[in-house]
Amino acid sequence: MKLQINSITDYHTSYRESIEDPAAFWASQARAFQWTKEWDAVLESDFTGGYNRWYMGGHLNITINCLDRHLEESSDKTAIVWEPNDPMQETRKLSYRELHSSVCQFANGLRANGIGKGDRVCFYMPMLPELVIGILACARIGAIHSVVFAGFSAASLADRIKDASCKMLICADYNIRGPKQIPVKSLVDEALSLGCECIEKVIVYRNTGGGIPWVNGRDYWWYDIIEGQAEECTPEIMDSEDPLFILYTSGSTGKPKGVVHTCGGYMVYTGYTFNNVFQFQPGEIHWCTADIGWITGHSYVIYGPLLNGATTLLFEGIPTYPDPSRFWKICEKHKVNIFYTAPTAIRALMAAGDEHTIGHDLSAIRVLGTVGEPINEEAWHWYNEKVGRGIAPVIDTWWQTETGGIMITPLPGITDTKPCFASYPLPGVQPILVDVNGNEIEGNNAEGLLCIKFPWPSIIRTTYGDHERCRQSYFSAFPGLYFTGDEARRDEDGRYRIIGRVDDVINVSGHRIGTAEIENAIDEHDNVVESAVVGYAHPIKGQGIYAYVILLHPVSDETALFKEINEKLVQYIGPIAKADEVMIVSGLPKTRSGKIMRRLLRKAAEKDYENLGDISTLLNPEIVEEIVEKSKLKP
Repeated sequence: MKLQINSITDYHTSYRESIEDPAAFWASQARAFQWTKEWDAVLESDFTGGYNRWYMGGHLNITINCLDRHLEESSDKTAIVWEPNDPMQETRKLSYRELHSSVCQFANGLRANGIGKGDRVCFYMPMLPELVIGILACARIGAIHSVVFAGFSAASLADRIKDASCKMLICADYNIRGPKQIPVKSLVDEALSLGCECIEKVIVYRNTGGGIPWVNGRDYWWYDIIEGQAEECTPEIMDSEDPLFILYTSGSTGKPKGVVHTCGGYMVYTGYTFNNVFQFQPGEIHWCTADIGWITGHSYVIYGPLLNGATTLLFEGIPTYPDPSRFWKICEKHKVNIFYTAPTAIRALMAAGDEHTIGHDLSAIRVLGTVGEPINEEAWHWYNEKVGRGIAPVIDTWWQTETGGIMITPLPGITDTKPCFASYPLPGVQPILVDVNGNEIEGNNAEGLLCIKFPWPSIIRTTYGDHERCRQSYFSAFPGLYFTGDEARRDEDGRYRIIGRVDDVINVSGHRIGTAEIENAIDEHDNVVESAVVGYAHPIKGQGIYAYVILLHPVSDETALFKEINEKLVQYIGPIAKADEVMIVSGLPKTRSGKIMRRLLRKAAEKDYENLGDISTLLNPEIVEEIVEKSKLKP
């Protein structure tokens, strides 16, 4: 790999070069990887239409860079350490040679079962090495992988399968999570009954061996697919702009967006950011606790580490099982050097008590990272002191599914850190703040809407099957800019702090869920006429879900209604979308054009009754008093 940024002077030099001549800068980074044909041009960009292309005419296969090129010198080096849910179960380790063989074998099995370049393959699996193997096998043969978080409901899974027209689905029999066994295959069958005719075959990995439903001629065991397959597989040579994967993210409308990332730019940016953001050193153990169903798992569990020849740790379980010391026991056991997790997990472990960190040798940890949402100051200090011992710097990273990789972050040991600040843009990233009219807010000590004014290699290419939605979502609000949907503050030294979303998206435990998607599910309840959902400050999850509902008929048991509404949310979205609070109201505060004034609902949810602002433009201003009074009665 290209030498890292290793001083503050290097950082400023790299940043200046990346702004003055982006094409030359990103060409030099790309040459750290193996291409079967170099590109003809580095960049074509049209922010107005939402079109961005990198390394045009370049040919590659990302798995050559993740696997093959490490075999000559590092074939016996551990690529994956798998730590199971049950601490009494044996750890699995796969060397780069073993991972390469397994990927090739499964890739051959996919080809033998009709999967080829451009076919979409859906994964709905727990955190197993086989999930990594399957994803890389798709990349090996040019199939487009679409991973769905295995905590989503059957209905959510079906929506994503149909949107991508997936040809094959790969799952496990059961998902083990803490003390629970989740019947993944049964959920898959339920999803496929909801009009997923595009699925031709289902591949099932035997995770527990429990009994499962089976459809002959459609369902096949993982081991039957790989039986007799060669452990060498000729990689499909891909164009730089060929799609690598589709990953769904919630938007401000009910339908999730299929974010498309492509082979070349994504490879360069994730490899570059992993190397620099974590200041990776050969031989280190990297543990990103994210589920592979999210972009963090794609970029910093799989691709970023493997592109750099790192050892990546994969964890099947949850941080509090069998007790809240589990993370720290794993860090001690494997001598983890880089630890990357979400503020939600940090707050939950902080609430469990300091005693769970005491007595564990965390001295190997060199870098601590946070991801998914802004971290609050109390959690930042606890993480810094109790886990990092005041030695390992806390790297508060900001980025999105759509960005593909980390965008704003401190660099450990190079730039300073400040609690709650994602801090400084990486080379090639050009953030600006604008007002609601799109006018740039210059200077420091400023606050505004966060936009990016120039493309980076892993920028979203499109939303699958609907480019106009991509343009409208990210490039139409402020012509010539990529709009992140976040509000941010820039301090006196130019550090950025992400304040939160300004669109109708709630960030629950680092998972973005659209309010429309939640409201659509709540409205499926027979007694709900209309609902409105907002996010509000939650001590563990960062943001909780607060639902306001208008009923068709009064109820005597509000607790039962609360339970029924959450059952609908689990059914249509998944457990992550459960409401934390439900308030029954007679109406919702609406403008005369019919738009719900969510600002008022958020203030009531957070018990902030001061400065409600002008409500004279509301169609029904009297409803605000009702909501405020009911809010005051809630504990």
